[in-house]
Amino acid sequence: MVKMSEYQKKVIEAADYVKKIIKKNSMKIKTAVILGSGLGGLVESIKDKCEIPYGEIPHFPVSTVKGHGGKLILGNLDGRDVLVMQGRFHYYEGYHMREVTFPVRVMSELKITDLVVTNAAGGINRNFKVGDLMIITDHLNFFGTNPLIGPNVEQWGTRFPDMSEAYSKHMIELCEKTACGEKIRVVKGVYAGFTGPSYETPAEIRFLKIIGADAVGMSTVPEVIVARHAGIKNILGISCITNVTNGETKIEATHEEVVEAASGASEKFIRLVRATLKNHKG
Repeated sequence: MVKMSEYQKKVIEAADYVKKIIKKNSMKIKTAVILGSGLGGLVESIKDKCEIPYGEIPHFPVSTVKGHGGKLILGNLDGRDVLVMQGRFHYYEGYHMREVTFPVRVMSELKITDLVVTNAAGGINRNFKVGDLMIITDHLNFFGTNPLIGPNVEQWGTRFPDMSEAYSKHMIELCEKTACGEKIRVVKGVYAGFTGPSYETPAEIRFLKIIGADAVGMSTVPEVIVARHAGIKNILGISCITNVTNGETKIEATHEEVVEAASGASEKFIRLVRATLKNHKG
């Protein structure tokens, strides 16, 4: 029998804590949502909520960034039991990649099969507008590291996971079709993940345009890598475009503006996520 690592033990302890609450509330949760900066309003649509501050969950990190509520929400969204992270953890906060992706490992232990990952991102594609919702078709990892580095836990996934479909084609098509039905403008594109916390230089933006990125942000990529490693296949990524830059004109960005822009797009974002999950038969 393979000896369990301390990290595995922590993940299981955290998952067991959440499992007890799920069982107590007679829920059957297969869907999880990670909410990015300024997008926490979705939780207001959840009924029969059970709110768990991250600090109460064993070994769970704590959000330190404005716009991230720092609570795990369990409840019912339009007839579907869901687990929602109101706020995430970032590499730039000083967390190790294992801590950044700790919640996704917990989700895997909870047998989550559907994952919606959201973020606020800067637009690079010249056709994008502030407030657009971008369905992520693929990503570029510029974190300079990978959350799977280190000993592999075979029970969790293979040593070399395939990433040819990091974001589910089925979920992308479903979301696009749903947006059309809801008359919500969506765009599609490639998300580039940077460490932050500094915003990108004009040279970096020009470079990203050349290699095919449509938007850039400071999250999502590590979580999706771990979710794929864990066998979660129904992954949908949505970016809220909070500013647009071409790498030529000087445009200063602030976190406050990012949160404000994301909050401004919150209504249609909530509508899109709810309608997509309603149409998803998983």
